[in-house]
Amino acid sequence: MKTSDIIIVHPGSDDKFEALKAFMKALKIKFEVPKNKSPYNPEFVAMIQQGDKDLKNGKGKKITLKELDDLWK
Repeated sequence: MKTSDIIIVHPGSDDKFEALKAFMKALKIKFEVPKNKSPYNPEFVAMIQQGDKDLKNGKGKKITLKELDDLWK
């Protein structure tokens, strides 16, 4: 039997999560719980959020469909 380095688990509730942690501790299986639960890079998220704020503050630029079409040519 071949072992894997990574197992991704989706327990679905806090109770199941705590039970899985206790189970792995009991079997002395090394594991880690990431502090950042988001799969996205925090810098990327900040950039997107800044863009949303800019649009709300009127800093965006509107272009026509013709202008958009001309960009592709």
